[in-house]
Amino acid sequence: MLRWGILSTGTIAKKFAETLNGMKGEAIFAGVASRDIEKAKAFAKEYGTATAFGSYEEMAASNEIDAVYIATPNVFHFEHAILCLEGGKHVLCEKPFTTNAEDAVKLYEAAKARNLMIMDGLWTMHLPMYAKIRQFISEGAIGEVRHIRAEFGFAPAGARKDFKLDASLGGGSLLDVGIYNIGFAAMVLGISPSTIQSHLSICDQGTDDLASVLLSYQGGSTASLTSSIGARMPVEGVIFGSKGLIHLPNYQVATTMTLQPQDGEPIEYNMPFEINGFEYQVREFTKCVEQGLLESSKLSPEFSVGIIQILDDIRKANGLRFSFEDM
Repeated sequence: MLRWGILSTGTIAKKFAETLNGMKGEAIFAGVASRDIEKAKAFAKEYGTATAFGSYEEMAASNEIDAVYIATPNVFHFEHAILCLEGGKHVLCEKPFTTNAEDAVKLYEAAKARNLMIMDGLWTMHLPMYAKIRQFISEGAIGEVRHIRAEFGFAPAGARKDFKLDASLGGGSLLDVGIYNIGFAAMVLGISPSTIQSHLSICDQGTDDLASVLLSYQGGSTASLTSSIGARMPVEGVIFGSKGLIHLPNYQVATTMTLQPQDGEPIEYNMPFEINGFEYQVREFTKCVEQGLLESSKLSPEFSVGIIQILDDIRKANGLRFSFEDM
């Protein structure tokens, strides 16, 4: 079993700790790191791990940790992933893997050079329901895919909203939730759209609080994708085919799906999570490490970089540049 360390103590770190604690016999929650040792100690006490590290560097150098889950804000993903790789740790990095495709390529190359596993934390790609969707499409259950529609919007308030939209942290709806939309479409139609049309609504903090994206592919298939921080939207996904459709009332938490043939009765499928949905990416990551693999077939480096390149292209077309990067 891998001995996991969690780098940072925020909301997503707590979810990952809950995952590890629910996977007894499959994973070990071995430590947590924070730049504030008291926060690390409090987190360790709450989630039942033995070791609290008072710096990220200390965790990266520790012999008690095999793999690190990076849960820091977007802007720090590249820096902290490199730190852990240099410490000889396998890395699972929360999405977006990096804030630009160039850095993503560098991370995959750095991991390969050290014979270490690194994986993008776009966890939805590992869900059992997504495997079922791919099966249906490959079998022609809805015919040729013609169009995909996905929305994801939520309305945080106060400090959480400020954090989510903070330009200095690589915030905005596109990288926070729009990436799920694009991943959903790319799962079916691929990472190489022939054209990308988009509009970003830029808020006072200099990031997008609404993103509308239309992807077109060779052969005529399209995807219409909308994300928002500030406007509540159903997290709905629909795949329209020439002979039917697949509907997910919540495509991110993809536990329920309806297959609607053009001629026939709808069929509902239910695949509840065992824990919270993160367990599937942990299992995939562990399998790769145990088999000596440096990449996942379910979420390859090419797919990961392709998703981030689409994000880059959208931001460039709309003049959205973070203060910490050169584009």
